[in-house]
Amino acid sequence: MRYGAAFLLSLAFALYWTPLMRKAALQLGIVDKPDGQLKKHQNATPYLGGLAVFMSFLLTVGVFTDFGQETLGLLLSGSIALMVGLLDDFGAMTPAQKLLGQTLAAVVLVKSGIYIKLEFIPLWLAVPLTVLWVVAVTNALNIIDILDGLAAGVATIAALSIAIANFMAGRYAVCLMSLILAGAVLGFLRHNFHPATIYLGDAGSLFIGFMLAALSMNAGYTRANLLAVISPVLIMGIPLFDLALVMWIRWRNGIPVMKGSPDHFALRLRRLKLSVRETAVTTYIIGALLSGVALLLSQVTLMWAVATMCGTLCAACLSAYLLMKVDMHS
Repeated sequence: MRYGAAFLLSLAFALYWTPLMRKAALQLGIVDKPDGQLKKHQNATPYLGGLAVFMSFLLTVGVFTDFGQETLGLLLSGSIALMVGLLDDFGAMTPAQKLLGQTLAAVVLVKSGIYIKLEFIPLWLAVPLTVLWVVAVTNALNIIDILDGLAAGVATIAALSIAIANFMAGRYAVCLMSLILAGAVLGFLRHNFHPATIYLGDAGSLFIGFMLAALSMNAGYTRANLLAVISPVLIMGIPLFDLALVMWIRWRNGIPVMKGSPDHFALRLRRLKLSVRETAVTTYIIGALLSGVALLLSQVTLMWAVATMCGTLCAACLSAYLLMKVDMHS
């Protein structure tokens, strides 16, 4: 009942706060204007949806959790990630400054005691791996926020999957926080699904990506076999796949990796005549399947885990190959 109540309260807060943030963004002129190139939505759409998610998460955590060191560390470092994104929404940061801000937030997270904890990884390696993981996932969720409902839907599925993984591992405090995050993002998704009336903005996508990265670590994935250590990569498979695909295509075409370009998998699906809603729902289904595989990996023997991973990897490579064949210039 406590888990259900926390999820529903967070959901209710987000449903309440999101329209208020939309009103505030419109009054302040904080809107995303179409430019006919990368931004092809029809009307100027307000940002600040991420602040509604943050407020909903913060309020619900305040009601349902105690304020231990890890909880406070998570909230503090997540707040730093949010502020970095908010400054970027205002156009006040360069890509390098944005990356530095995310790295500093990850360092604060590590200082609070939240980092990758595996017996076979020494501390001197675990700390930089944690920073790399957090920065990669944070940016990965940020770059898929290009279509109505896409990032928010993927994040909701990931947060629910992380909650299940932590519950199975007996990490009930992290499970609760994952459910609270899922409720907050789902409440926002009600207003962000096509046609979206508000966007997350970088503040929201960086905060949510940061939280997912932090909460997905150390959920006891390796109970049955060591290969299941990659379960968090599968749970975050959609954003990480898009990050890798975009970086590869930009590098191959001689475009700076940090520069925007219409190479994302979602835009390629749109070129295949899928509507915005169909693209989002297709992505949700794939994300749910990947999360199911991730949770399965931690329950099966090593032989089955290897077979499952080989199949998943082949499917990812085939998908990347087919998506790269899509003509984006005609």
